Amino acid sequence: MPKKTNKEAVLAICVQETVEDGSEMKLGDEFTSEDTFFIHQAFLADTLVNLLGMNSFDVHLFYGDSPGTIKAVKTILKYLKDKLKGKKASAIDTRLAVSELPQERWGVKMDRIFKQCFADGYNYVLFIGSRTPTLGEKHVKMAYKMLKQSDAVFGPTVQGRYYLLGMSGKYHVDLSRFDWRAPKIYSEVTDCFKEKDLSWAELEMWYAVEHPEDLEFLVRDINQYRLEGDEISARETEMALRRVMERQA
Repeated sequence: MPKKTNKEAVLAICVQETVEDGSEMKLGDEFTSEDTFFIHQAFLADTLVNLLGMNSFDVHLFYGDSPGTIKAVKTILKYLKDKLKGKKASAIDTRLAVSELPQERWGVKMDRIFKQCFADGYNYVLFIGSRTPTLGEKHVKMAYKMLKQSDAVFGPTVQGRYYLLGMSGKYHVDLSRFDWRAPKIYSEVTDCFKEKDLSWAELEMWYAVEHPEDLEFLVRDINQYRLEGDEISARETEMALRRVMERQA
């Protein structure tokens, strides 16, 4: 059962499969399917590390019921519980809920998650996937600030999709009705909000790591973090990429 606290907002993280309805992680011919799965596990670990320390939110992790994903989630949570210290470690026990979902279309998963989070009593629901290991507190804090002033908040990716989607008050638009494989999915969803005369705000453009060019953004950001003295952000991803590259050498 969800660990509902007295928080008014929840960050809902949905674990994506490496091949998901509407998108696929294809990092390059040199990466095997095992490499991609391993790197994606690191993405999820970093996402949790980045965001578990935010006291304004509960965090709810959703994942599909495939054997590989179930095993990966259990492995990551055990690893982080052993590794993390302080408020992030305690958040795993006090503010992190974990729920299993049937394997369905991406839009149906989103629909289920928003409905469940609002039914659990949250006023603000922020939804992200698991391919944004550099998404940090500043993005989520800004999204929350915007969401308090509007019906929705959108985070566009360079691919024309979403890295974050939030709704306030209630579930305004049925996300299961959309074809999330459509190349114009971002504009289709925003147009639906416009048609319903709903207000929405837009975050800065960011990226989900799905293709070789996205890896370039990722490596650039990791290098910048290290130059700035940040040794925590995307650390698991950095180590996973290094291990894969060493095997390929």
